[in-house]
Amino acid sequence: MQIENEWIADLGYYEPGKPIEEVARELGFDCVDEICKLASNENSLGPSPLAVKAMKQVAGKMHFYPDGGSHYLREKLATQLRVHLEEVIVGNGSNELLEMIASVYLSKGMNIVMADRAFVVYRLAAAARQAVAKAVPMKAYRHDLDAMLDAIDEQTRIVFIANPNNPTGTVLEAEELDGFMRRVPDHVAVVFDEAYIELLAPEEQPDMIQYVRSRPHVYVLRTFSKAYGLAGLRVGYGIAGKREIELLNRVRQPFNVNAMGQAAALAALDDVAHVEKTRLMVKEGLAFLEQSFGEMKLEYVPSRANFMLVKVGEGRRVFEALQRKKVIVRPVAGYAMPEWIRVTVGTAHENKRLIHAMKELMQEGIILT
Repeated sequence: MQIENEWIADLGYYEPGKPIEEVARELGFDCVDEICKLASNENSLGPSPLAVKAMKQVAGKMHFYPDGGSHYLREKLATQLRVHLEEVIVGNGSNELLEMIASVYLSKGMNIVMADRAFVVYRLAAAARQAVAKAVPMKAYRHDLDAMLDAIDEQTRIVFIANPNNPTGTVLEAEELDGFMRRVPDHVAVVFDEAYIELLAPEEQPDMIQYVRSRPHVYVLRTFSKAYGLAGLRVGYGIAGKREIELLNRVRQPFNVNAMGQAAALAALDDVAHVEKTRLMVKEGLAFLEQSFGEMKLEYVPSRANFMLVKVGEGRRVFEALQRKKVIVRPVAGYAMPEWIRVTVGTAHENKRLIHAMKELMQEGIILT
């Protein structure tokens, strides 16, 4: 007798970038440190030094369960963001918050609206609730907000907007988003996924939290994985109205954020110097990659995040060839871009290694212009 839900077997799943250790094992490399990983949009400067210090201080207390409500982290976030404590929730990465939102709003027969080249987890979260993902084609690698509004119908429950967007690295400006919010129907929840927002200068960051105050069912999601360099700890947070946060807490698992992560994130919020240093690294790295790809006559998508799309011919083949040269990037065929790869902006040394390896592949006829 079959006891599982039959439709589960047909679900897609997220395929993360491979860890350095796994690549080393597969290819027979002896030294992991020689591998340059530019695949997962991690912070190449490493974690916030203040966070590392905080982790060391609490390491001897890991036999205790964590604060189940992440009270002190939420309190500090609320103070910095000028919202109420009850308007903040912390998750096991912002991915968990996406899952919570999907659980609250979605069921069979409903749908979400998203850009066709936006974070694939939106689509997966919908499918896990037997909801439909209406993927709206992008315009010049950017969200087409007018087309997304046109795609909304009576069964639409969530619109997902990633800003900056992964994998394209493009940004929607405040005026565009303001126009969208004036027209979006009240029965639709709007989720702004701002995982990369801190990589923009503060004056370049659109204020989406204003809509948490002015209308219901608006969520702003962020993470400590990128600008703060804490991807390994999985700590994200969301800002929404008090009722919306209460709904998420109904489906939140107890002790969902570990104690080490809470301590590190709390300390990282004070590490302004690390965030500024990260922004500078990304700015200089993007300029270097744009110049290099231009000189190599390779098409690329101008980015404002810590990664860039570049057209190389056969993306999977180039990905595999770069791995053999000890450089890991990300193929993006899953986003209907089989001729492209996505490369993370690394340190100056890592970026130069990437370009050197890519130039070798051009000489070998593997990368095609």
